[in-house]
Amino acid sequence: MHNIIVLATNNKNKVKEFQEILKDSSVQIKCLQDYGPLPEAIEDGETFDDNAYKKSSHYARVLGLPCLADDSGLVVDALDGRPGVYSARYASDNATDMENCDKLLEEMKGQKNRSAHFQCVLSLATPGGPALTWEGRCDGEITTERRGESGFGYDPVFFYPDFGKTFAEVPMNTKSEVSHRGRAMAEFAGEVDKVLVWVRQRMEEIKPQKPDHKEFEHNDWSEERMV
Repeated sequence: MHNIIVLATNNKNKVKEFQEILKDSSVQIKCLQDYGPLPEAIEDGETFDDNAYKKSSHYARVLGLPCLADDSGLVVDALDGRPGVYSARYASDNATDMENCDKLLEEMKGQKNRSAHFQCVLSLATPGGPALTWEGRCDGEITTERRGESGFGYDPVFFYPDFGKTFAEVPMNTKSEVSHRGRAMAEFAGEVDKVLVWVRQRMEEIKPQKPDHKEFEHNDWSEERMV
């Protein structure tokens, strides 16, 4: 039971990425779709750290299970850090990956400084509140057009110099070795045995709710009752 960790996402690509990195561990990765409709977490934090914890703690309380959430995004120097925490909804609340990429490319027209980095914060929370955090970062540049068919999000416009390609031009397992999420997950995977011990301890600390004795308030417990 305590080796089950729920990944707080409905994004199948993220699930595959996490499962690939943790394939040699004893962790059982579940996702939100495994548990049916759930109340959504409110992601109104100002930082990746804020939003990652908001998601992990929300779903941990709802499900009564340890939950791992990531908040990640693209930080572009020439755009003063945008899209940042708004990466997933940069073009609009329901924007597609292509629409977000197109808006970014439009805003980057004429910019000489094309440096950018992906940033990821992972938060593992338990129903009682405590959480652990890992971070990862990957530096690169913004292209002038979309390139490649693999990956998701901003991968087609993120050029990684060591590959000489965008993230969308390389296989997912190759990307995962150097990506922001991959690096954060690698740290998590390297500590997974200790993490499972921590999870078990935190789960055992959760005490059952005290019974409500209001229904017995009319009884006079001071009197001895004969049977």
